[in-house]
Amino acid sequence: MDYDIADPGLADDGARRVAWAGRRMPVLATIRERFRRERPLEGRRVGACLHVTAETANLMLALRDGGADVALCASNPLSTQDDVAAALVAEGIPVFAVRGEDADRYYRHIHAVLDVKPDITMDDGADLVTVLHTERTELAPIGSTEETTTGVIRLRAMAEDGTLRLPVVAVNDSATKHLFDNRYGTGQSALDGILRASNILLAGSHVVVVGYGDCGRGVADRADGMGAKVIVVEVDPIRALAAAMDGYEVMTARDAAPIGDVFITVTGNKHVLRMEHFERMKDGAILANAGHFDIELDLDALGKAAVARRPIRANLDEYELADGRRLLVAAEGRLVNLGAAEGHPADVMDMSFSNQALAAEWLVGRAGSLEPKIYTLPAELDEEVARIKLESMGAGLEQLTEEQERYLSGWQEGT
Repeated sequence: MDYDIADPGLADDGARRVAWAGRRMPVLATIRERFRRERPLEGRRVGACLHVTAETANLMLALRDGGADVALCASNPLSTQDDVAAALVAEGIPVFAVRGEDADRYYRHIHAVLDVKPDITMDDGADLVTVLHTERTELAPIGSTEETTTGVIRLRAMAEDGTLRLPVVAVNDSATKHLFDNRYGTGQSALDGILRASNILLAGSHVVVVGYGDCGRGVADRADGMGAKVIVVEVDPIRALAAAMDGYEVMTARDAAPIGDVFITVTGNKHVLRMEHFERMKDGAILANAGHFDIELDLDALGKAAVARRPIRANLDEYELADGRRLLVAAEGRLVNLGAAEGHPADVMDMSFSNQALAAEWLVGRAGSLEPKIYTLPAELDEEVARIKLESMGAGLEQLTEEQERYLSGWQEGT
């Protein structure tokens, strides 16, 4: 078996971490047990480019138990948990991922996964699918899945350009993914990463959240819950209005720059905080990014303007400017929840990765019949995930009476 990981000797530590996450993922465990009985992925090869974490490991094991041959690489150079990579290799799953790998190695690993000639690809950020379309055009998977908002944006652009050549399930668009993973997962894990990197007190501080989609709303909610004074920066008037009505101050990045103590970008766009903003920030301001790629903060410009740069804590770098101000950057501007912490809690990834497993099964069941475009998982699968999750939480779900069903399906009854 070919693989490239940091240290196979970490396998036992990784196995304990994977088992712990698995205890918090009851929905995926239910699907894995069915997969073990029914083997819906028998004979299929799955090439995955995802964050190599304990939660992802449980997805890989579920796919394997469903009959698939699985290979995995990292979707971010800083998100790999090396002990988890070792644990998967010990399970016989090829993994190509090393925490801190450079860009050359990162793309070598993507090619290594594509070398298995996958029938299905799984992506987080669309790097693998992009390579598939630009450099590995000899491959023709039956379909792909996409985990995150940034990747879906890229894929929709490909579809609009007419360059997308395979069907893709936008797992991120499933309600049990983006309404929970994005909001509650990112909300908690982004702040977790910032606090681990800096150990600051959020209560009483000004936290500027740049972007108020599902992820940004989650970050704002959690910062507010910890006593921070939240400012939201948005370009979309509807989202900006929602932030204002949720009780947050809404202003431009320029106006927020001299006020903020902590800045968190969650937009999926490029250079949303740049030199014109850095020049106005106070000494000691912390910059963090919770978007998928490390482009939201213009760190090239900041690096050129700095007279000195040094690590001040683990996952926290200090940039000293000519006027003496010091700006602090968490996790090198990469995904702070994975660069400085452990990513989303397993409890919420349970739903996201259950959608991934069901999407793979859905693609196999429709192999050869799908057009090359973006698909959303059927609502009944979304609802299945929600029902299993509710049951695992001991929650009760109300049922409509026959009278209520008749009323909702009719039109004659009025006042």
